[in-house]
Amino acid sequence: MTTQTSSSSPSAPAFRYAAVTFDCADPAELARFYGELLGMAVLYSTDDFVLLGKEGATGLGFNRLADYRPPTWPDPAQEKQAHIELGVDDLDIAEKRLLDLGATKPGFQPGEDRWRVLLDPAGHPFCITTLV
Repeated sequence: MTTQTSSSSPSAPAFRYAAVTFDCADPAELARFYGELLGMAVLYSTDDFVLLGKEGATGLGFNRLADYRPPTWPDPAQEKQAHIELGVDDLDIAEKRLLDLGATKPGFQPGEDRWRVLLDPAGHPFCITTLV
């Protein structure tokens, strides 16, 4: 069986994964943290939004939310809804660098020997892992 394509039908649009955007109170500060961490430059910036990226790579966006309330992980009062996993070669060295950049480390660590949960300056949980 063969399938014919009609030249009059519109072609399907092409999609590509462009960025993930995080809500926060201070987009410039959160962009500074992740930009320094991941070596990404500011591609676009306003008072309320900053987009980081590299040529040909997926970006990270940071959007000002007037009533931003950070996640309270691991307390379920204000659940996290997503988080970034960052692969590292050495958990201890990576953790120190992230803390120096402004991350914080919550007391609860569900898998500290294989991954660490940290909080970015806006309170979003993210993980560093040697599994990736």
